[in-house]
Amino acid sequence: MTAFISLSAKILPNQWDGRKLRIVNHPSEMTLNVYIADTKQRIDTFILDLARQGVLEDMTAFEIKSYVVDRLYPQKAEAKAAAKRKENSFAVQFEKFAHSKKPSTCGVYMHTMSRMKAFAGAKLEDLAFEDITKEWLTSFDNFLAQTAPSQNARNIHLRNIRAVFNEAIDDEITTFYPFRRFKIRPVPTRKRNLKLDQLRLLFNYKGDEFLQQYIDMFKLIFMLIGINMADLCRLKEIDDGRITYHRAKTGALLSVKVEPEALEIIERYRGKDWLINILDRYKDYRNYTHRMNDTLKKIGPTKRVGLGGKKIIEPLFPNLSVYWARHTWATIAANDLDVPKEIVGHALGHSSSTVTDIYIEYDQRKVDEANRRVLDYVLYDKK
Repeated sequence: MTAFISLSAKILPNQWDGRKLRIVNHPSEMTLNVYIADTKQRIDTFILDLARQGVLEDMTAFEIKSYVVDRLYPQKAEAKAAAKRKENSFAVQFEKFAHSKKPSTCGVYMHTMSRMKAFAGAKLEDLAFEDITKEWLTSFDNFLAQTAPSQNARNIHLRNIRAVFNEAIDDEITTFYPFRRFKIRPVPTRKRNLKLDQLRLLFNYKGDEFLQQYIDMFKLIFMLIGINMADLCRLKEIDDGRITYHRAKTGALLSVKVEPEALEIIERYRGKDWLINILDRYKDYRNYTHRMNDTLKKIGPTKRVGLGGKKIIEPLFPNLSVYWARHTWATIAANDLDVPKEIVGHALGHSSSTVTDIYIEYDQRKVDEANRRVLDYVLYDKK
């Protein structure tokens, strides 16, 4: 096996005499040949000494090369080490990890990167994993708190950093782990579900056409077991009475039976290119979701006051959002109808909690029955 040491001298192929092992037909051939001869003699002498000392026993050609370069050319060794440090720096590994994820997840990680850059500035590029200490994380959290008072919102960034550390440890890039001392503590969130009487009030609320479409979409999401808006907008068809899709958030394959009440809403809002017409009207489902969340919070009696007839809304559900449909379905199923927790989990597309679940094809009829029970209870007061 052979290992080559670069001398950083660039010549054309016809300027090297392979038989005499020297440079020819080059303006600086004398200088370069002297340089090559001196370098070869220096390396040969060094290797001979190492061989006499027994240092080279059991070493490969590549290991010998690295040993020679490190000791005879410390500047090259330092440059190589600096490049390695740069490659394994926290910022480089963070971006590498982010771009290994699907686009939506990558976007979340790159948002964390932008916040770290806002905090650390240009210094971020030079930080090693060992520089991300408990104190650094605490200061970063305090920085985030200036614009994000919610601890749970800040925890997203901190968990992203932790994920990169875990990956770096697995890849043997570092053994340093600040999260043994720095704990990410979630704050319990307020329940995001409607009580039964509130849900019925919303379902039966009568408003203008603009308002009604958002109420109908909330109802449809509920009737399709809390389907995410990203998944609802991308549905193409109903096949054999069911919608089947990969959940955008987790990739889990879900299949939901479309009950008659849900089909009635679907037919009302049929799209040209999609099952529902949202993406026929909006380029991005996020824009529609934002409008829907804003409108849901304003549902309630309206009156006009003053000479100008200023509109005053008394919202029935000031914090209502699309996601409440999912939480409300799960709460009613589990608490009001005693649907087993594992069935609720399967209905929502949560990951299996036991290895055994991987080998058992779950009976989808149990989920279908649970959804029908929820709809009968909410819509017709039938348990």
